[in-house]
Amino acid sequence: MAKNKRIIAFHLPQFYPFPENDEWWGKGFTEWRNVTKCKPRFKGHYQPHLPNDLGFYDLRLKECRLEQQKMAKDYGVDGFCYYHYWFNGHLLMEKPVEGHLYDKDETFPFMLCWANENWHRNWAGNYNEVLIEQHYCESDDVAHFKYLLPFFKDPRYIKIDGKPVFAIYRIAKIPDIAKMIETFQSCAKKEGFELYICKVQDQNISGCPQGINASIDFPPFNMSTKMNSWRTHPLESFSRRILHKTIGNSIYSYPKYVKDMIERKPFNEYKQYPTIMPSWDNACRRVNQPFMMFKDSSPEIFGKWAEYALSTFQPFSEQENLFFINAWNEWAEGNHMEPDLRWGRGYLDALKRAVEKYNS
Repeated sequence: MAKNKRIIAFHLPQFYPFPENDEWWGKGFTEWRNVTKCKPRFKGHYQPHLPNDLGFYDLRLKECRLEQQKMAKDYGVDGFCYYHYWFNGHLLMEKPVEGHLYDKDETFPFMLCWANENWHRNWAGNYNEVLIEQHYCESDDVAHFKYLLPFFKDPRYIKIDGKPVFAIYRIAKIPDIAKMIETFQSCAKKEGFELYICKVQDQNISGCPQGINASIDFPPFNMSTKMNSWRTHPLESFSRRILHKTIGNSIYSYPKYVKDMIERKPFNEYKQYPTIMPSWDNACRRVNQPFMMFKDSSPEIFGKWAEYALSTFQPFSEQENLFFINAWNEWAEGNHMEPDLRWGRGYLDALKRAVEKYNS
């Protein structure tokens, strides 16, 4: 029976060495270094998250990308949303995505999300040190579109009614988002098509500016005023801060969070595609710094969220049927569908059951 929702997983193409990371973090750095160095911050803290089936892969290798794509497809994922890094013509982490584009053996559908934020030395605690910065102007928009054109024209690229879907991570960072969209759409029109542009939902930015077709919900950064009710027991949090000498850790209950996500009122102000997340813990990226995590996540609870979200999401039209997962492989944020040593394929199994039950 045909599926009526397309399940798209956010994908981080960080896992290979490249010159900028060598310069900023040391020769041979990849995200795996942060992952493997992480240690538990309190009793029962599940760290480090270590990969099981796929191992410590290198995404320059076609074999690794194909294995990811096969696994995703086998468990109900219909495509990847790759993060795309463009800094005024300077590309970062582009090799896996370009590899997918130019290798016709990689038949898995994909789309792009422009991660348009400055990079800072956050991991080392130097939040004010900018490593690479975004600047915005019309000429750069034109150059950016020209780079993206082969992706948009590719038959594997995810489209809605023939329109390539392009997501923007932080529209608030763009001084004149309407002008940027106008430039992109003008360039697309010259090529004979139109874009379907989505914003990634930011708690601090409401509404959809002119030219934005829809938003993409983005847990855990869709947190509301209820967030204090998701915190773990105050005494427990207090003892952690004292014992581990870190102030300001944000430790929330995953079960409570999922319960509120299920019970919240339907969103109907504008088109917003639903997103679910398996877990979250960014301690890897906050060594000797405060971190944020959602405690007590499990495949069982994730599966209940997946079942609810799939059963209640009504596509806006036949092809406006995107359903997102954050994320496929955010290992340094403890947020991954890929199998680990603790849960194995548990999260994938939970997703597959939900897809088979509610997506036909």
